[in-house]
Amino acid sequence: MQSSKIDFKQFATYSKPGPRYTSYPTAIEFSENYTMESYLRDLGQDSSPLSLYVHLPFCRSACYFCGCNVVYTSKEENKAMYLECLKKELALLKNAMDTNKPIYQLHFGGGTPTFFNAKELKILIGLLREAFPNFGENAEIACEIDPRFFEIEQMEVLKEGGFNRLSFGIQDFDTQVQNAIHRIQSFDLVEKSIQIARNFGITSINFDLIYGLPFQSLETFKQTLESCLRLNPDRFAVFNYAHVPWIKKTMRKIDETTLPQPEEKLRILEWTIEYLHQKGYKMIGMDHFAKPDDELFKSIEKGQLQRNFQGYSTQGGTQTIGIGLTSIGGGSDYYAQNYKDLMQYKEALDCHRLPFAKGIALSFDDKLRKAVIMQLMSNFKLQFEAINQQFSIDFKEYFKESLEELKPLQDAGLVIIDDNEIQVSQTGALLIRNIAMPFDAYLKKFSANQKVFSKTI
Repeated sequence: MQSSKIDFKQFATYSKPGPRYTSYPTAIEFSENYTMESYLRDLGQDSSPLSLYVHLPFCRSACYFCGCNVVYTSKEENKAMYLECLKKELALLKNAMDTNKPIYQLHFGGGTPTFFNAKELKILIGLLREAFPNFGENAEIACEIDPRFFEIEQMEVLKEGGFNRLSFGIQDFDTQVQNAIHRIQSFDLVEKSIQIARNFGITSINFDLIYGLPFQSLETFKQTLESCLRLNPDRFAVFNYAHVPWIKKTMRKIDETTLPQPEEKLRILEWTIEYLHQKGYKMIGMDHFAKPDDELFKSIEKGQLQRNFQGYSTQGGTQTIGIGLTSIGGGSDYYAQNYKDLMQYKEALDCHRLPFAKGIALSFDDKLRKAVIMQLMSNFKLQFEAINQQFSIDFKEYFKESLEELKPLQDAGLVIIDDNEIQVSQTGALLIRNIAMPFDAYLKKFSANQKVFSKTI
């Protein structure tokens, strides 16, 4: 992709609120109309293999850019209390479903998972393996790492527990940016953390970067990315900063006048794609990059890449079990979310109830649109006949209005639509959220002035 091919002023006009589509329907559609009774039925009936997500919510202090559900604490007793809650939740899950099904994926997210020390992580891993014993030899077992809280003892426990993928939160190395987002970590500190992981034989390391942060420019981001390459990660996740201060109060500490404009963000993204391509990484989905020998890259070549709440994955067709505060799980027919409030979460478990708060049962239309949107988001193309056969529909008739909405994007060269398929162009990949949105049946109920989603650019 060449810089001259992009009209940045034209692209900036596409910047509008829209979902990231880690699920469809999105979490905003979850409600209490989906009951505990429905959840227990769906939880127990799904015969798919398992993906486990464990949310470890605690952070010592706030990173102002963060959109995750976190609990700020420095109290050691809170971690002990939370481990006891997880023990109770795992016991309840064991009674509610078949926990002996094969496990394809386990992910520790946060918060700051490594805020838990080595002893605490060992206890947690033991509890998980007791409740869910059937980890496959090729299971993806991953943990998010904060380099500021990462020691050899923790890595030793993770390695013994079968963890084979680590994702390091880098965000940006520029000092001014780090000060503005309240996340100070030096290159030397990150380098030390990476060396610890490599010394224990971890061969799949991901770096999380964010573009669109305060005081960022193309020049400063170039320096960050060049520094990252010195550490030779196997994957990158380069996210567009979602500024939603009406949802996350800590984001109100960011001076909005210091945020880069959409044109600058597009320059950063375009340069990132070109630079990583030159260095041997390939773009995967809308925000991930991997080396050609990585499993993510192999999946997209086969058209088998999947998207879920943790980003992109090679593991499709699984039932996700969300464990811990605010965790989201789902299967072929449903999504379900735990309580977001720590006291409500704890009280439910003390009363011997799963901490389920809300969810949604997927209709036929939901499942159909989910398949379309996730195929576009993951693999940048969609064959009509595959959808026709899977759902017994006539794609062009069913999605007549959606295809009409795509025409301006087709005229702009962002998508190519013929009688058989939709193909997203190289430049269209930068706006894949916009391309997916015409297939979203729920967006029509939101007015342009409602603050619901972050901007697509």
